[in-house]
Amino acid sequence: MTKKLWGGRFKQDTDALVNRFNASIEFDHRLYAYDIRGSIAHCRMLAAQGIIKDEESTRIVEALGKIQRELDHGEFSFDDDYEDIHGLMEKALVQKIGALGEKVHTGRSRNDQVSLDVRLYVRDASEGVIDRIKENQRALVRLAEDHLDVIMPGYTHLQRAQPVLLAHHLLAYHEMFRRDRERFQGSLERVNVMPLGSAALAGSTFDLDREMVARELGFEQISRNSMDAVSDRDFVLEFLFNASVLMMHMSRLSEELVIWSSQEYGFVRISDAFCTGSSIMPQKKNPDLPELIRGKTGRVYGHLMSLLTTMKGLPLTYNKDMQEDKEALFDAFDTVHICLEVMCRLLGEITFNRERLNAAIHSGFLVATDLADYLVRKGVTFRQAHEIVGKMVLFAMEQKKELHELTLSDMKGFARQIDEDVYEWLDPLLSPARRNSPGGTGPDMVGKEIDEAKRELGMGNEEGPEGS
Repeated sequence: MTKKLWGGRFKQDTDALVNRFNASIEFDHRLYAYDIRGSIAHCRMLAAQGIIKDEESTRIVEALGKIQRELDHGEFSFDDDYEDIHGLMEKALVQKIGALGEKVHTGRSRNDQVSLDVRLYVRDASEGVIDRIKENQRALVRLAEDHLDVIMPGYTHLQRAQPVLLAHHLLAYHEMFRRDRERFQGSLERVNVMPLGSAALAGSTFDLDREMVARELGFEQISRNSMDAVSDRDFVLEFLFNASVLMMHMSRLSEELVIWSSQEYGFVRISDAFCTGSSIMPQKKNPDLPELIRGKTGRVYGHLMSLLTTMKGLPLTYNKDMQEDKEALFDAFDTVHICLEVMCRLLGEITFNRERLNAAIHSGFLVATDLADYLVRKGVTFRQAHEIVGKMVLFAMEQKKELHELTLSDMKGFARQIDEDVYEWLDPLLSPARRNSPGGTGPDMVGKEIDEAKRELGMGNEEGPEGS
């Protein structure tokens, strides 16, 4: 049994079951590179402050480098003999350079050490997610640009509402992803706080140069309160919240892809390479990938609620409950990362059925609002126009006709202000172009939004969905 870092106060060996239950090495081993980076920065600072000798620091740093290379090549076993990654690092160091390795822990605790490691991890994870979100935004912008001439039904309550550009619909998700990016980017300011030097909870008796360590590790500031620093997991919760909102947006997009690819809609086709079949029904082509993204959203939500519940009753400062942050964090990142990768590839493997989309905008009275606006332009108040058009829709339904199929005489029976020019307002193909106010579905506005999105995403003058 490996000797514990904290074993001096104990008379009995730890029970084997306690070792298994207490250990976090099974999952926190993925922090090893961050733990080594932190140890190297800490060690160099100790030497700069005269707390250890320069030659001791050099030997420790060289040994840590060798340990990292061995870990990179899978030469370590992550078993319960090591309680956590910090214990493994220190034991490995001692095996290489003897008692000198024990000096690396001077002036720090596992409490500020783990906080440092997790902050470094969340910083990298956030930047990785931001990059993946950008890839999805680019995929959406390419699709929007390629389909700027396609009109589709816009929906409210899953009922056909008004004609909109397909590009406008796609860019709605670009906007959602833009906010997601901003959330992760904004959170980095709060992640990028260096806790090392807080020790267990009260700071250190050694003259530590925390600013030096912060500079070496790329932190913009150091923590201002040692008790808060070791017990703060707000930055993990914020990552999980950001991830949950991002997954919600991907789930909404997935839901639309599932619906649109159904035979009832037939708006979109997903390539065979990104679908699966049925074990019993030979004709089936199932949209499993968007369904899985939709399903995994609940998994990420669960991690957020789990950690919120864990943290809600903890007194200051560190408590072992906080070990539960890592599995939630790691799995949430892994889930979000693969879902973003799949979604980006999926968006490149869909084609839109222009004929079905065109047919859909010509039924369901999508131009009713346009007709009401037409009447307002003829001097009718909007509320009166709304009621008149509602009656016209009811009449057309009873006649099994669309509004544009009514005769001028029929329409004048509802409002004498209606004239021959009304038929231009009843053409769904002309409807989007009337909505060129900022943020609207008008082609001019949507074209400008595509250009702005391309500038923002550094897309240049790409052509087609295969652009980089």
